[in-house]
Amino acid sequence: MIRLSKVSKTYQTDKVETLALKDIDLHVEKSEFVCIMGPSGCGKSTLLNLIGLLDRPGSGAIHVAGAPVASYKDKHVAKLRNNTFGFIFQSFHLINDLRVIDNVELPLLYRDLSAKKRQRLAREALEKVGLGARMDHYPNQLSGGQQQRVAIARAIVGQPQVLLADEPTGNLDSKMGQEVMDILLKLNSEGTTVVMVTHDEQEAKLASRIVRVFDGQLVA
Repeated sequence: MIRLSKVSKTYQTDKVETLALKDIDLHVEKSEFVCIMGPSGCGKSTLLNLIGLLDRPGSGAIHVAGAPVASYKDKHVAKLRNNTFGFIFQSFHLINDLRVIDNVELPLLYRDLSAKKRQRLAREALEKVGLGARMDHYPNQLSGGQQQRVAIARAIVGQPQVLLADEPTGNLDSKMGQEVMDILLKLNSEGTTVVMVTHDEQEAKLASRIVRVFDGQLVA
């Protein structure tokens, strides 16, 4: 599904060069649940961003569904990212001035879909995460756990093949965090590939595979 080969990433400023990742070899199979773990600043989020095509590597190759991404123009990368990936972040990144259903609909604005179909898909995604009754609410009228469920609905509304989750329970209490994990596990059981960054060992044990990063490199 996704293959990284000898991928490295360096961030350059006027005075400092920081090596974020070095020689990463990683293959994520279709329908896997892969958990990425490691200490703060080790490169976990950078790795997730590269997998999701939010950033480009300094060297090495990334293949998605067998296709080398380096050969794609920016507009093709954006289309591939929108069609293939759904993103869930620790901070929910919801727009408070928009209703819940409008927040969920946002990724579909980049697709050639009618307004009626976008609304239908958004309603279905909200039903899937148990928030069908809250679609006309605004984010600040919801609890933290409910806001994260809205963010998950937004991530899955386009029926992505891969969900990328960066500390999705980091801002939640244990009960709400478990609710979010239950949703991710259910989506994975239905065939969605999940790649998640977490510090939580108990959550990581629920994944099918744990990948550990230390100082920008994969470790056993």
